[in-house]
This record gives sequence, structure tokens and C-alpha cells, in this order.
Amino acid sequence: MSVPHAEVADEVTVEVADHVATIRLNRPERQNTITRPMLAALSRALVGADRDPEVRAVILTGTGRFFCAGLDLRGGSGIGEGTPSASLDLRDAPPVVLHEMDTPVICAHNGSSAGYGMDLALGCDIRIMSAESKMAAAFVARGVLPESGSSWLLPRMIGRERAAELLFTGRTLTAAQCLEMGLCSQVVPADACLSAARALAAEIAGNAPLAVRAAKRMMRAGEDETFRDHVHHVYLQLLPLFASEDFREGMKAFVEKRPAAFRGR
Repeated sequence: MSVPHAEVADEVTVEVADHVATIRLNRPERQNTITRPMLAALSRALVGADRDPEVRAVILTGTGRFFCAGLDLRGGSGIGEGTPSASLDLRDAPPVVLHEMDTPVICAHNGSSAGYGMDLALGCDIRIMSAESKMAAAFVARGVLPESGSSWLLPRMIGRERAAELLFTGRTLTAAQCLEMGLCSQVVPADACLSAARALAAEIAGNAPLAVRAAKRMMRAGEDETFRDHVHHVYLQLLPLFASEDFREGMKAFVEKRPAAFRGR
């Protein structure tokens, strides 16, 4: 799979083991805030993991006390510099890449997130939060709108009214509040966040990867389909799975009462 370019190789790191890619924002001295080169490196890492046939799950996490405190708005970071353009190609932006990935992505929310960092977490399929971490929807407090996905994601995740209250006030949520609102699946002690994400990733990776990827595609497609259209779409996705080696292995393992050895074929 592709690796980050040299200028940010230490700031966006990728490790692959046991069919799980761990992508880490590694800029703790700046609260893992993201520069323009880091945006490109993160997108490359995500695309590389999604295209790697050996990767069956992805973990996105940060180093230190923060998951990601948003974009780095200091001079020289490449963010917010130059002449604004009404025409902007966002096809390779990390939130878009996250949304279009077929590989499941788990956010190990090791520390607090704000703004763009919060949206990166929300763009993952599953979030496991450190009990000490928080999410800050601080866009309007900085004079901007939620530009990186939360205005689309939050109404679908927690309902329009709760999303409106959060985005219009720019509030900060504790991990316990996120759990209560359905913004994360687990809250764990800070030192157990990554291990909990790895355990979940291993559970996902133990299943048939073609089927898992198809299930995620159908969840994404279902957001814009009627139920009638969706069930037909699901059926068309099911046909090639019936012809796969993994389907035969899954049925055989079930009959023989043993764990399946899936190969992604």
C-alpha cells in the first residue's frame, strides 16, 4: 500500500499487521492539528489501505493527548493561504475518501478532537472513545461553518434537532455525552482505547472481507435509496458473493463447526 511522502512521513504513519492498518496522526506537539501536506498524506494512506487486499479493517488514531484538534491555521501550514476559490476539487479530501471507502474504519479516539478533527472521527464507521476525551463542534465559534462533513453526518447520526443544537452552539461534548447521543459505540479508559479498537478490528477482520465490504457499500448506498430499490441493489451485490471461495468456505466451516479461514476470494 502507499505510504506518506517524505515531508510528512513522521506526521502521518501507517502500520499493517494481522489484516489491520493503523493510521496515526503523529504531531502531538501541535495537538495533531493538520497541515495541507498532512491532508494529502492522510488521503493517500486511507486510499492505500482501502486498495490493499491484505487490509480488512482500518484504525484511525492520534498520538498523545489529542486525537486531532482540527486544521493548523498558523501561517506556513498551507491552510487558509492564497486566494479563496469558488471552484475547489474535494474528491481527494480525507472526509470524502473516508465516506467512499469500502474497508471498515474504526476511530480510536484517544484524545480530544475539534472542528475538522471531530469530523474525521465522525466520518469513521465506528468510534471508540477514551473516557477523558471530548468532541468540540467549534466551527461557528471560529467564524466558519462545518466544512468537513458534520452538517451532513450529524443529522443522520443523531437527528436534525440535536445536530442543530450542537452545531449552532459550538458546544463541547464529553465522552459520556457522546455515548448517550450515539456518537460512539464504547467509552473505555484512556490506556485501553487503542487495544479496544484493535480487538474490534480483529473481530471484523476474521469475517469474509468481500462480504464485509459489500455490507458497507450497501449501507452507504442505502442512504439515498428507497427500500424497494435497496433490496434489489442488495440482491445484485449478493450474486457474486455466492460464487466466491469465501462463501463456500463459510458454509463448509459452519457445517463442520469450526472457524472459517477466509481468503478474500
